[in-house]
Amino acid sequence: MTTLTETSVAGNDDQRNNGQNDPAQKLMVALDVDGTLVNHDGHMSAPVREAAQAVVAAGHEVLIATGRSLNATLPIIEQIGIDTGYAVCCNGGVTLRLDPAHPDGYEVIRKATFDPGPALRALRKRLPMAKYALEDEHGNFLSTERFQDASFGVEAIGVDFQTMLDATAVRVVVFSSENTSEEFNEAIKHIGLSGVTYSVGWTAWLDIAAEGVTKASALEHLRGHLSIESHLTVAIGDGRNDIEMLTWAGRGVAMGQAPDEVLAVADEVTMSVHDDGAAHVLRSLLS
Repeated sequence: MTTLTETSVAGNDDQRNNGQNDPAQKLMVALDVDGTLVNHDGHMSAPVREAAQAVVAAGHEVLIATGRSLNATLPIIEQIGIDTGYAVCCNGGVTLRLDPAHPDGYEVIRKATFDPGPALRALRKRLPMAKYALEDEHGNFLSTERFQDASFGVEAIGVDFQTMLDATAVRVVVFSSENTSEEFNEAIKHIGLSGVTYSVGWTAWLDIAAEGVTKASALEHLRGHLSIESHLTVAIGDGRNDIEMLTWAGRGVAMGQAPDEVLAVADEVTMSVHDDGAAHVLRSLLS
């Protein structure tokens, strides 16, 4: 693993790049949002925005790859100037094709749904005080206890738990202010969740998707469609839901504040989101 510093962001000393910094070659660049492009208050700094816009303008295939739902992802896409191409939302559960000629500016081209019932029943038995939210196949959010989060992109509809059990899900979110992320991990280990893919966030936050669905699985599908070679892929992220993506990328870069298990799988580590770590990596792609 290479640690990036202010003076070594271009990565020219790392031969694993295999020509990634050759401006004549088109890169596929996958960018996480929260903790990477924006801080934990949801703010994107000018250096990060300008660096991302420059990579887009240079003609590279820049994609947002986020746990956020569609409506919470669109403003980020707009901020960094992507109007054509693709985006991955809901941790790989939804893939968008961006097209300015389309009435909405995009269309959903892939959606991975699953039956949330078994996971929800098991989790509620183990974590009775947690709050639950679910994005259904139509893009609606259903929630218990007035659970609302900016990553939903729409206002959640309060429903009873049985309604959530009966729904078809794209994404399930579980949150508890009563538990730590370690306690969440322990509960999941005890339950032995099966038939789904899950990742635990910084706090006691759990994201659940269909089995085998991750940011990496959606990105790999797009990589094949775009005919971009594996070594020309770059990914930047900071969360446990980025582990597969960083492993997938030819150049996987972890943000400086990432948990140890994320740092462990990265090829490089940049500075934290508070120090515009993503901007340094993005500028290195232009050299």
